[in-house]
Amino acid sequence: MASMVSTLSAIVSGLPLFRKPSLYAHSNCSRLVYPFLRTSFNPISAHLSSFSKARAINSSGLDEDLVVLGIETSCDDTAAAIVRSNGEILSQVVSSQADLLARFGGVAPKMAEEAHAQVIDQVVQEALDLAKLNEEDLSAVAVTIGPGLSLCLRVGVRKARKLAGTNVLPIIGVHHMEAHALVARLVERELKFPFMALLISGGHNLLILARDLGHYIQLGTTIDDAIGEAYDKTAKWLGLDLRKSGGPALEELAREGDPNSVKFKVPMKQHKDCNFSYAGLKTQVRLAIESKSIDSGIPISSASTEDKLARANIAASFQRVAVLHLEEKCERAIEWALKIEPSIKHLVVSGGVASNQHVRARLNEVVGRTGLQLVCPPPSLCTDNGVMIAWTGIEHFQMGRYDPPPPACEPADALLDLRPRWPLGEEFVEGRSEARSLRTARIHPSLTSLIQASMERQ
Repeated sequence: MASMVSTLSAIVSGLPLFRKPSLYAHSNCSRLVYPFLRTSFNPISAHLSSFSKARAINSSGLDEDLVVLGIETSCDDTAAAIVRSNGEILSQVVSSQADLLARFGGVAPKMAEEAHAQVIDQVVQEALDLAKLNEEDLSAVAVTIGPGLSLCLRVGVRKARKLAGTNVLPIIGVHHMEAHALVARLVERELKFPFMALLISGGHNLLILARDLGHYIQLGTTIDDAIGEAYDKTAKWLGLDLRKSGGPALEELAREGDPNSVKFKVPMKQHKDCNFSYAGLKTQVRLAIESKSIDSGIPISSASTEDKLARANIAASFQRVAVLHLEEKCERAIEWALKIEPSIKHLVVSGGVASNQHVRARLNEVVGRTGLQLVCPPPSLCTDNGVMIAWTGIEHFQMGRYDPPPPACEPADALLDLRPRWPLGEEFVEGRSEARSLRTARIHPSLTSLIQASMERQ
């Protein structure tokens, strides 16, 4: 079973009685298709009746008593957390799949799904136990529905729907990347809209302008591989211990090398947009490793002194160029964003790669040159976690954006609304790139467009 790391961020004295919005009666086991199951419906947009009732709850002050469970299974970590609407983190639990990553050299979707299924019940129960709460004490359940790996998303959504249905709880479908951005508002309570965000992880490079809750403009994205994936592949090729995860292992090795020893080219210098590409840099790294006759099958711990130095130099040179690519695109995106929203004062950097201290240091210099302030969540909230899902659920719940409880005995073959490819915002016209590869997989309408359409209907 995957190792489990638990963090209790706040101590709950006694067992308080949390009032739960009694919006819905218990559902019978009919074959009614609930909106959260329909792929044509925005899972976090409000029904008119739900919207008005939620407003009534907020106006009465009950939102201060909201206690939300967040469930995250979009990729390779099984996470759950319980957060109060005043920002208090009652519990946080993460079950890592580091051993699987090391064994397969990356995420194997089917194996990841099985690992999630094995621990999901235990992770959620431990989150409840650490918070000293029972399921019936919750106000709502928030769960990641996309983007991510379908097989993995399904495990979390099924658990969330079962728990919500059994306990007659509202449910909030959460956009994974929005959660990475909004968790900064939990950490820095003075962070107001509008702000900029750079979201960097194993699967995503995303530059957005957050104009309001649920209203985002995409300034730049990756056209092929994300920076986290490039870190992971480079770490694998250099024979590093992936149980630490590729990014931290490579960052540690890079400290021992010369960042100017290998002359890698910075990607996309000729493109005057804010999009990212790491596929070409990965190719450069692979060729450099081959030219040094480095055998990835030999762990770095067993390599000769000369071999270790060669690996460290490649690691340091890769990191310098990979982060320089971030700096250049980020600086341009800030210029664009300030033209749209001159009142911007903050750049949020979040996602797994935001835990990298070299990345933070370099981006802090970028914002220093542009007059903004850098906001980075602590490392435990940068990597995938349940806190960010619960907090995003709270923010949307307080706006009336949630769905009614699922049926208490939903059939096992029910069609779930999973969104593996789900844009966060509409693409900024100046940021569109002809170099973007055409993909045939279905892409759902962006979160921003769905929320705006819902607001217009109201």
